[in-house]
Amino acid sequence: MGERNKIWTAALVVIGDEILSGRTHDKNIAQVASWLQVQGIRLGEVRVVPDDQDAIVEAVNALRQRNDYLFTTGGIGPTHDDITVDAVAAAMGVDVIVHPEARALLEAYYDTRGGLNDARLRMARTPEGAQLIPNRYSGAPGIRIGNVFLMAGVPNITAGMLDALTGTLEGGDPVLSETVGCWIAESEVAELLREVEHAHEGVQIGSYPFFREGRSGANFVIRSTDADQLASCVHTLCEGLGEMGREFTPGGI
Repeated sequence: MGERNKIWTAALVVIGDEILSGRTHDKNIAQVASWLQVQGIRLGEVRVVPDDQDAIVEAVNALRQRNDYLFTTGGIGPTHDDITVDAVAAAMGVDVIVHPEARALLEAYYDTRGGLNDARLRMARTPEGAQLIPNRYSGAPGIRIGNVFLMAGVPNITAGMLDALTGTLEGGDPVLSETVGCWIAESEVAELLREVEHAHEGVQIGSYPFFREGRSGANFVIRSTDADQLASCVHTLCEGLGEMGREFTPGGI
């Protein structure tokens, strides 16, 4: 139990020439940082590197050794300049393989989308010994090897991968969650969700829209490591939905 008072840390390597050129504005730093905070893990440092294997290898080796966890975003995809998998494998001294489970996921995903070609098959490549992180958006999974997590550069895909990891990292405080369901379009409630989340530090609200019986609804999953903050956030959200004239369902729909 000697690690009870240890502060667990993570680092992030953001990969991509388009970030460094300013063509793309990074959103992943903020979302990884807030997700880690909810897990009870501190984001200690961030490095932004180009699509260059030596630069990625150097950053990965430096940061994974002085942090409990390392996340990377960007550079995993179907094109020749997506080199994160190769760079991380080189950093860790392992080969790159076509992961059979990743291949099966991609085959299923592309079955009705024109089939699996060589470019798409690149997204099944992982460092040898890696595990997969589910991706409910595009079939191409994230990758975990040791204490390193390789994630997409597209923010909503990264968000889904983080969601799949919620509560699974050792060292963080237990993540508590409550669900509130409501028959409302996600766009109508986006501003309320932002305000409520902003007012409750260390609380994260995930929104999961659905379409049933000819109408739109959403389940909102509120997560925190602090029971009081969680209860306060749930109360404020329900109050806000009530003020909008909406009925809500504790526990979800």
